[in-house]
Amino acid sequence: MTSFLSNVDQRTQLVGENRLELLLFRLGGPQLFAINVFKVQEVIKMPRLRQVPHSHAQVVRVTHWREQTIPVVDLSHAIGTRPLGAEVERNLIVAEYNRTVQAFMTGPVDRIVNLNWEEVLPPPKGAGRAHYLTAITRVEDRLVEILDVERVLAETASLNTSVSDQTLDKTLAQQARERGLKVLLAEDSATAANQVRETLNDLGLELMVVQDGLKALNLLQEWVAQGKTVDDEIVMMITDAEMPEMDGYRLTSEIRQHPSLRSLHIVMHTSLSGRFNEAMVEKVGCDAFLSKFAPDELAAVVQARLRAYFAS
Repeated sequence: MTSFLSNVDQRTQLVGENRLELLLFRLGGPQLFAINVFKVQEVIKMPRLRQVPHSHAQVVRVTHWREQTIPVVDLSHAIGTRPLGAEVERNLIVAEYNRTVQAFMTGPVDRIVNLNWEEVLPPPKGAGRAHYLTAITRVEDRLVEILDVERVLAETASLNTSVSDQTLDKTLAQQARERGLKVLLAEDSATAANQVRETLNDLGLELMVVQDGLKALNLLQEWVAQGKTVDDEIVMMITDAEMPEMDGYRLTSEIRQHPSLRSLHIVMHTSLSGRFNEAMVEKVGCDAFLSKFAPDELAAVVQARLRAYFAS
């Protein structure tokens, strides 16, 4: 599996074509789960683990990987099902999310599949594990649940969403609040959306959230059809990269080709890692790129946009 994943960087042409690759695995039962291959650094058989005193219940232990010590999260336990027992063939999926590297303990790893984002749909509301999913899809007529790993990580480690006093421009925030300025966020993870909301609240901004790129594009086009000027509705848009139905790269590309939308200020804000990101952001025409989640960096980019907005 390690050699199978070693060529991930060669697959980056999929990004921007509204396609993705998913790593499929099980968690002790027949149900298939998935995460985006671009977040995966390696898949390894269960190595020797070391105990960590006073750790979170779902952080089972730590392991030494490529000259660093990383936490190991029991993914089955983290999403509210039974912890993985020794009777299950266990693997570690080493992945980078939000600037941190961690290993997720899973059952058997199945394979990698190549899909179009249009085949990936939001999870049904209120259904079982839906609150730990960002999306669902089908592979050979089998349901695949795509996990909201950002929620899992938020529950196993505290994350600061406040803007520091050194970064926060209180005068700018007051101006934004008085004018009722809004930001549109395209984000399929409710956890990530709440993190952005809390940070933008410090900046005096109201957040409008849609769950995928297609909904964002439809909303923008609806405003245009109603004769509205988009800059009067929102000061900017922040978009995730990977989302059901339409990813952030395709969304940005579609906006840049629309005569009434192309001037919209767009920031790509993603937990995806890899050298391809900045090149892809430049290719599709984003104004800025940010890795999740650093509130001061997000605040700095948004405040720079506000200053330009007020000066225009």
